[in-house]
Amino acid sequence: MRRVALALTVIAVRVAAAAPVPVVGRDARTEVAVTVYNQDLALVKDVRELTLPAGESELRFEDVAAKIEPRAVAVRSLTDADKLAVIEQSYVFDLISPEKLLEKYVGREVELVETDQQLRTQTTKATLLSTNGGPVYRIGDRIAVGHPGRVILPRLPEELYARPTLLWRLANTGPARHRVEVSYLTAGLSWLADYVLVVNAEDTKADVTGWVTLTNQSGARYDDAMLKLVAGQVNRARMFPVRGVPQDTRVLAAAVPKFTEEEFFEYHLYSLDRKTTLAENETKQMRLLAASGVPLVKRFVVVGQPAWFRSPQGDLGRDLPVGVFLELKNDAASRLGIPLPAGTVRLYQEDRSGAQQFIGEDAIKHTPKDEKLSLKVGDAFDVVATRTQTDWREVSPKPHRAEAAFAIAIRNHKKESVTVSVREPIGGDWKVVESSLPPVKVDAGTLGFEADVPADGETTVTYRVQLAY
Repeated sequence: MRRVALALTVIAVRVAAAAPVPVVGRDARTEVAVTVYNQDLALVKDVRELTLPAGESELRFEDVAAKIEPRAVAVRSLTDADKLAVIEQSYVFDLISPEKLLEKYVGREVELVETDQQLRTQTTKATLLSTNGGPVYRIGDRIAVGHPGRVILPRLPEELYARPTLLWRLANTGPARHRVEVSYLTAGLSWLADYVLVVNAEDTKADVTGWVTLTNQSGARYDDAMLKLVAGQVNRARMFPVRGVPQDTRVLAAAVPKFTEEEFFEYHLYSLDRKTTLAENETKQMRLLAASGVPLVKRFVVVGQPAWFRSPQGDLGRDLPVGVFLELKNDAASRLGIPLPAGTVRLYQEDRSGAQQFIGEDAIKHTPKDEKLSLKVGDAFDVVATRTQTDWREVSPKPHRAEAAFAIAIRNHKKESVTVSVREPIGGDWKVVESSLPPVKVDAGTLGFEADVPADGETTVTYRVQLAY
């Protein structure tokens, strides 16, 4: 008889009749609350209705997060907390798969089924000897490596489960009906803040929109969840591994939700004013804030290097980058004034046709109200700088003392004048001996100048410093 060899082994299971352990799944859920942190961490509070016999019994609590932290599970009855106790708890993560099923049947009898081209079947009893590198069977006094047809197992092993499950032994001395809250920590839920700034043509104001980008890779879904977000760094004794955002994600559009903000311990808590659904393997965006006409200040900045002061350098290169920064104040006068969670700021500006074009992006840290934000947009095209070390001499080898002189030529090819901030991180003990512009001691290790450069013109900043290092 010619038989068709199948490319993949198909496993079938005959389910034996047995007294099943009661199962409580997501359909018994009455409410759920999710608090998400910035650190691939979330607190889930899942409330479900349970029907329990008196005394001790077992229960399977299904549809929990696959990345749950079992040691962080807390169970309490909201009906009568003193009448229900968890005696034992197991987190079951040995889930059903073809490989797991075969592993459980090593050394046991299975059935091998083949189908020929006329769809006639033949069943052979065999003993599964091994699954290392592929299944090995004993059929009578012969050994078979692999099998082209189906493998039939007599029943599903009790220690395998279709989904992540909490298995409890409960003691109930109260009513048969309990409303139970299960709280646990899980990885796989995280959020970031994303901000969009649309800058006006004069670079003096911007419309700001803040978005929450929430990713659920926890292995569970949360329907109609009460959502809270915590901004801040929460200390963990053991961090969950960081997992990347899936490539196949989708952003859901919905009516604009609103977040209310409050101080919470040494963090900030943002609460959504309505319920939302967090589907498994989904990335969702919700608006966090919106403000129009936020004042901006544009700055051009040239930054040096400390090493340039400690040895002869000569010509340090032409067309050194001149950074462009936009600064704004996170205060009520600027139409903001709320704590801004860490995230990415993306900036846009309209061209002459009215289309918005991307002009740059920068990352911000958690920013309290009344603090300043300085956003690096990019490098200027029409403003360039050249730095030359015009003199260097060693005054003393021990301790190291030197004198260095520089000329920084800044050329402006724009149709309007600009002011360029020169920032020189020197380090050590230093003082300015002479300079073409008034020097500013920005801090203990930074020398600064403010250079006004005319339209289609050039300004050269020269200075000499003495330093000990």
